Amino acid sequence: MHPEPPAPPAPDDDPPPVPPEKPLPNECCESGCPICVYDLYAEALDGYRQALAEWKRRHPDGPLP
Repeated sequence: MHPEPPAPPAPDDDPPPVPPEKPLPNECCESGCPICVYDLYAEALDGYRQALAEWKRRHPDGPLP
C-alpha cells in the first residue's frame, strides 16, 4: 500500500503574511542615521511582498489578503 500524498495546508495552518506597520512621522529623527526606521520598514516591506507572493503560490484559489 502506498502512503497518501500530504494534503495542502488548511488556511488556518498557513495564514497570509501580515504587512509591516509603517513608521509614524515622528519615529524618524531626520539626523541621517546609518539605519533609519524607513530603511528598516523598506526591508520589512520587501520581505512581506516576497512572503505574500509565496503564500499566493500555495493558495492560488484562496482569498486575497
